[in-house]
Amino acid sequence: METIVWNGATAAQKKKALERPALPHDENVFQTVEAIVGEVKAKGDTALRTFNARFGGGERKNLRVAKNEMDAALLALPSELRASLRRAKRNIERFHKAQRPEAVLCETEPGVRCGLLWRPIERVGLYIPAGTAPLFSAVLMEAVPAKIAGCATIVLCTPPRRDGSVDPGILAAARLCGIKDVFAVGGAQAIAAMAYGTRTVPKVDKIFGPGNMYVTAAKQLVSQDPSGAVLDMPAGPSEVLVIADAEANADWVAADLLAQAEHDAASQAILLTSAKTLAKKVQEALAQQLEALPRKAIAEKSLKQGRIILVRNIPEAVEVSNLYAPEHLILHTKNAARLLPTIRHAGSVFVGSTTPETAGDYASGTNHVLPTYGYARTYGGLSVYSFMKSMTVQTLTSDGLKALGPTLVRMARAETLDAHANAVTVRLGGCL
Repeated sequence: METIVWNGATAAQKKKALERPALPHDENVFQTVEAIVGEVKAKGDTALRTFNARFGGGERKNLRVAKNEMDAALLALPSELRASLRRAKRNIERFHKAQRPEAVLCETEPGVRCGLLWRPIERVGLYIPAGTAPLFSAVLMEAVPAKIAGCATIVLCTPPRRDGSVDPGILAAARLCGIKDVFAVGGAQAIAAMAYGTRTVPKVDKIFGPGNMYVTAAKQLVSQDPSGAVLDMPAGPSEVLVIADAEANADWVAADLLAQAEHDAASQAILLTSAKTLAKKVQEALAQQLEALPRKAIAEKSLKQGRIILVRNIPEAVEVSNLYAPEHLILHTKNAARLLPTIRHAGSVFVGSTTPETAGDYASGTNHVLPTYGYARTYGGLSVYSFMKSMTVQTLTSDGLKALGPTLVRMARAETLDAHANAVTVRLGGCL
């Protein structure tokens, strides 16, 4: 990892130090995705089976995964892993149930009552990748809040393997969450199927979940079509930023950086510290721990675009972190909780040296679907709110309308919207 001295850097060098890996923008990808989406819209299930076979999913007669297939997957899990999934689900449920919003009712003036009510999105789609690291944990993170929100239809799509089967961990997690509509479909074709519906796959209104560049492009494409489906949030490669003081454990810091780096070669890991000695120890620990990782090649590529940034003090580290707006922010500092009021932009914060990112990724209860690529400045992570929408209501009594009426009429006429004004005056017998 490159080491940068923040206060010795120019404005251009500082900007470059906080740059993320460029997102691939290949017109061929978008052209391919457009063709796939068009084929699914035109041919439905036939297209899905064709693409499954073409992209390594093998032959599978039934796109829908049967309940007995999910039951078998759950039973086949090692008992300790099954217990771990149940525990993680329980903690995720506890945290997300606490998020359920309450209605807001307010009398803005006598006779004028306003409210804000929450309703679930009726039909949602969950996409679960199953490539080099099938993410059964993502099922829990997406399905649990969808269930708590009360979504009537929850569709889950995940790619089949070469023999046509589906990853048993993903099926087991879906079964635990009570997801019935599970389909062995992956890639851009899965996004198209959920966005527009086929004979087998129900149409949804909003699609959640990560994926490769083809999945991301498909989500963007269908979200631009009024008859398609909304996407959850913009997405880029995963990332972590660690703030560490001189007392931090270098081995622990290195482990946190590598836990992110092993995700993907495009993932980014950054360390901010005021301690030169710690920075050197972390470099040594990274080299040592890297050798033992099965995903060494991926992590090694990721670390090449990582940074160690030396700052004057921890408050300055927080300011640099706010400029970067990380997906994950880990605080390896003394009295770490005291920093929280100064943190403005982060997807999820891990407070204290005994709080690894792994906890949030799996089982502490928070959601691991988070804004990346700087979107933490404007987006929050997945929550119960992501699966709901609000609507306002208002009720005016006769006295309330009489009192507020002159204001309404004046404003409507000032905007030359006489029909708006008339909608008030006709109710008041033309007295205005």
